[in-house]
Amino acid sequence: MFPIPQLARHFQGGSVNRRILRAAASVTAVGILVKIVATFKEFTVAGVYGRTDAMDAFLAAFLIPNLLINLISESMNQALVPTLVRVREREGHERAQQLLSSSMLWVCLLLTVAIAVMALAARGFFPLIASHFPPEKMELAIRLFYALLPVVLITGIATNCTAVLNTFDRFAWPALAPVATPVLIILGALTLSGRYGIWAMVYSTLAGALVHAGAVAWMMDARGYRFRLWWHGATEATREVAGQYGPVLLSGVAASGGLLVDQSMAAMLPAGSVSALAYANRFVSVVITLLAGAVSSAVTPHFSRMIAHRDWAGCRHTLRTWVRLTALVSTPIALALIAGSHWLIRLTFQHGVFGPRDTALVTPVLAMYAIQIPFFVSSRVFYRFLVGLRRSDLIFYCGALNLALDIILNLVLMRWYGVAGIALATSLWTVSTFVFLWYWTWKLLPEGTAEQA
Repeated sequence: MFPIPQLARHFQGGSVNRRILRAAASVTAVGILVKIVATFKEFTVAGVYGRTDAMDAFLAAFLIPNLLINLISESMNQALVPTLVRVREREGHERAQQLLSSSMLWVCLLLTVAIAVMALAARGFFPLIASHFPPEKMELAIRLFYALLPVVLITGIATNCTAVLNTFDRFAWPALAPVATPVLIILGALTLSGRYGIWAMVYSTLAGALVHAGAVAWMMDARGYRFRLWWHGATEATREVAGQYGPVLLSGVAASGGLLVDQSMAAMLPAGSVSALAYANRFVSVVITLLAGAVSSAVTPHFSRMIAHRDWAGCRHTLRTWVRLTALVSTPIALALIAGSHWLIRLTFQHGVFGPRDTALVTPVLAMYAIQIPFFVSSRVFYRFLVGLRRSDLIFYCGALNLALDIILNLVLMRWYGVAGIALATSLWTVSTFVFLWYWTWKLLPEGTAEQA
């Protein structure tokens, strides 16, 4: 997975980097297993549903729940973890438990409010994100959306528990827990699709989310952090988390808004374009999840500890090491995906109702998406450092810039390349993200070595 000679040079004497390597390796290994199962899920779903209207409707319906989880719960993780680690290091476990209970309460309330708002507004915004869906397809997408909304709260809780477990350097088992969802989707598609059609996807997704959340909540309790929703007052720590949460959330709104833009613009193109975008992105998302997800999970607790102790030399060494390594590993993978895109799509998806014309449409979309991989993966190291430094304002500015670039680039490139132009636009604004985060990381990183906290 990681080239041995390069590792030997980078990790001599770097105990923190060795711990990060072990964490990233364990998350990647487990992630590969999860993604293998998820790949079989994609084969199954493609064979059963293909690029049908029902599948388009399900993908459109699931887009908003995914965004809400990323926006609300993931934003809370980013705001909470640096402060949680600092409180535990300086004030002890009990104060950290109080901070966690208060934060969990707020994130559950926010997720519940978001679910209610989205349910009330669904018939207003669905015509915007799926403007070219015919009435029957639109109605199906809205009904599927209502049924999928509980996933927002359930998976939001699961992601919070996983982030807390990572602060104890527990990575492998929490990373394995999400396998419940693709396993149950495979079973549902194969055994229930004949009776329930696309609704088998909904029922299986809900069941998988429940198993995932239950597993990581139990693991967190075993590590001494109880899953408790209780308000312990507006302490300095909770005010700090709240102060960081707002900009991170707004950044997520701006950056993730690009997914809505891509979805709505793909819906303006010929039928099946939404599914083509989704099928092509499956491969890129696997690489990004395995590499960027593993490295982000592994470096976050260590950046939080080093920043809490003002170990700027350690931060500098970790940044340089992991940006180089992520680029070294991810660039060949991106080139391989670009070169082998047609063969990969034909091998994996071309069966059942997914035919040669579908392969020809999805192939260039995958090639354009793959360009982003090294820039995205390497930029996550800078991103996690800036979050740990509590400069969430810069994260917001970056997200706003990305959204503007995505709209402009989509409008230009989709005219030339169709749905593949939308994928290329995503890769281009990922390059701008890397440059932005690189500049501000090195500008703000203080000189000096570790100080007493």
